[in-house]
Amino acid sequence: MVAVAVAPDAVEPDPGGSRSARRRRPRVGRAGILLVAAVYFAVPFYAALRFALTSATKHWTADAFTRIPSQEGFSAAFTLSMRLAAVTTALTLGLMVPTAVYVHLRLPKLRRVLDGITILPIVIPPIVLVIGVLQVMPSTLKGTPYLLALEYVVLAMPFAYRSLDAGLGAIDLATLVEASRSLGAGWGTTFRRVLLPNLRAALLSATVLTIALVLGEFTLASLDQYQTLPVWIVSFQQDDSHVSTAVSLAAIAGTSALLVVIGSFDGRRRRAPR
Repeated sequence: MVAVAVAPDAVEPDPGGSRSARRRRPRVGRAGILLVAAVYFAVPFYAALRFALTSATKHWTADAFTRIPSQEGFSAAFTLSMRLAAVTTALTLGLMVPTAVYVHLRLPKLRRVLDGITILPIVIPPIVLVIGVLQVMPSTLKGTPYLLALEYVVLAMPFAYRSLDAGLGAIDLATLVEASRSLGAGWGTTFRRVLLPNLRAALLSATVLTIALVLGEFTLASLDQYQTLPVWIVSFQQDDSHVSTAVSLAAIAGTSALLVVIGSFDGRRRRAPR
């Protein structure tokens, strides 16, 4: 037998090291992108917060935040925005959930057509949407905030439908419906006890997008001459820019907290023991 000596340089390198290095590169790239995005959003927030906390004499004070509730028109604008968010979310889900389920279940060939129809509110100018709604709406709705809620339903349709479409595409809808129907459940029971629990994440996503859209929308409310919270902030800025900036920051923080609370319902369900 002949012993063969292997030089240390001839030993093949461990492929695990190169694999871990490859894993590190995407993580570093993602971290860099997140850092740039965080700076991009944090710098304006910091500038606005510093301006709101600085008085006319260049002293630090929280007076702009403490004076928010006592400002004229703030309570009415805030209440109107919250009412519109609740009504718009209920109408949007009430219209889009049955429509999306029916199209997926009975008319799958119309999914592309519906995709094109639901994208129209994004490409149509708001002024055209307002004029069109005013032409077809009955006079009983023209003087009420519910007219604006109906316009918001149209505006939220692209976002809500795509969230529901993604949720329906992730489940075996036909099998679930057939199994429920074969066990004797009616359509109402199937929809309430089978479909809605499986669409929980999609429903929460559609709710979050709709509420965020309503609480931050300015153009339609301004054209319809309703003083929602964004319209009030812009109009009040001419009287007191410090308070207006403070309200904007408080609205962003409150909306973000509300959306986090809504989104946490799905996380609690996933962590709950079965």
